[in-house]
Amino acid sequence: MARVKKGVNAHKRHKKILKLAKGYYGQKSKVFRAANPAVMRALRSAYVGRKNKKREYRKLWIARINAGARMNGISYSRLMDGLKKSGIEINRKMLSEMAIHDAPAFAQLCETAKNAVNK
Repeated sequence: MARVKKGVNAHKRHKKILKLAKGYYGQKSKVFRAANPAVMRALRSAYVGRKNKKREYRKLWIARINAGARMNGISYSRLMDGLKKSGIEINRKMLSEMAIHDAPAFAQLCETAKNAVNK
């Protein structure tokens, strides 16, 4: 059986990691042994960051909705409860956009929610 040499595959793998490490400081961008853990850590952080981004946006939307709701005399939780009871299905992203850019329509939603909660 012929001997298998892995030089080509190793070279490809190393080049792939070094390409991802472009722009890193010092040896981390030049030497595979230094670059590999740095790239792995960066990829792990990027994965976590993508999850955190969703979390942060949701927090922002809720804060905006709450601010708009309180200006209309209702709390965030009562607003969401009222909208659910009245059968209005609108996501938080759109609600926050309405609270900022379309105050009259948001006020109307707040009134609908107040009526639904008080029933």
